[in-house]
Amino acid sequence: MTTWGSRGDVEPLVGLAVALRELGVEARVSAPPDEDFVRLLGRAGVPHVPLGPTVRSVVANPKPPTGEDAFRLAPALVAARFETLGAAVGASDVLLATGLMPAGARDVAEHHGIPYVYSCFHTYGLPSRHFAPGVRPGTADGAEPTGNRAQWEQDAQRVNALYGEAVARHREALGLPPVDNVRDYVFTERPWLAADPVLCPSDGLTDFDLVQTGAWILPDDRPLPEDLEAFLGAGAPPVYVGFGSMAAHAPKDAARVAIESARALGRRLVLASGWAGLAAVDEADDCFVVGEVNQQALFRRVAAVVHHGGAGTTTTASRAGAPQVVVPQIADQPLLAARVAELGIGVAHDGRTPTTESLTDAFTTVLDAEVQARAEAVSETIRTDGAMVAAKRLVDVIKGE
Repeated sequence: MTTWGSRGDVEPLVGLAVALRELGVEARVSAPPDEDFVRLLGRAGVPHVPLGPTVRSVVANPKPPTGEDAFRLAPALVAARFETLGAAVGASDVLLATGLMPAGARDVAEHHGIPYVYSCFHTYGLPSRHFAPGVRPGTADGAEPTGNRAQWEQDAQRVNALYGEAVARHREALGLPPVDNVRDYVFTERPWLAADPVLCPSDGLTDFDLVQTGAWILPDDRPLPEDLEAFLGAGAPPVYVGFGSMAAHAPKDAARVAIESARALGRRLVLASGWAGLAAVDEADDCFVVGEVNQQALFRRVAAVVHHGGAGTTTTASRAGAPQVVVPQIADQPLLAARVAELGIGVAHDGRTPTTESLTDAFTTVLDAEVQARAEAVSETIRTDGAMVAAKRLVDVIKGE
């Protein structure tokens, strides 16, 4: 299995690998060599095949990656997939790919004559007559089109511009015929959707007959650190604020705004430093800063969760029954924020950069007893068997069924 992306792209594969192991199937995960991911895979006992540059070296800069950065990264990742996966596939029975446009993965599977599965964690990026594509680096031929269908056709052109030349060159070296549409070749005719159907309904929303398995959740039974346990036990449940790997995209002054907003309502705060390096603004004892921690356990102990709307964090918070304030930044995050609001389990913040006033208002809403009760009710509907469902399907693929 292979991916290149943030923790939200890596951890689900680890969860799937663990489920496969329960069925007697060995899985290796080819993923970026970031220390966070090395530790994650090591903790689960899943073999790691390093792929490409670290994600942190690309995204954890003061400014978001530019279009020029994307045009350098895309062919480098294609080359890394042909080289790394080509050497690692060996006697493998199937290759599953996800994460940032995994151009090169299916090509390797084709060369080795093994089945290939493409999976995604949301419907964002899948062609649809119902919505337009997101912004992608580069330009396409002709004027900017109108209408969803025309925009998706241009999206395919942009993918070709990013990845096409590198894919063509490596395929030719292997004696493979050319591919006209890199995006559609990567996606296949029946992608898998590793997302909870409550949080990410998909029926009829894309051009595909999706295989929706439910989210691939890696069970986490690690205890919380003793000092965090002591903080949680010293008063009413605090609010949690974290933006994960959103280093360059984390809202400006996020830590200060979060702390001031919590204090305005007399609430304590657990602040996740994340890749943005969020830190306390003073030495007051009402704010506790954590690094990587068992969110499955922590989110059950907090009054609300403020986050960026990544698929993994949204699923974890929803499973925990924690009301959410979603401050979406990029990609699929606005869609998940809207769904959280639609379900009545939280608030979709209006805009990427909260102020003390706007976040205080959001806290006031989600800390209401009605929202809390709704969040607890929805938590009972979130599936927990997605990884095993997908694992059994992969076994069927291996068997040719």
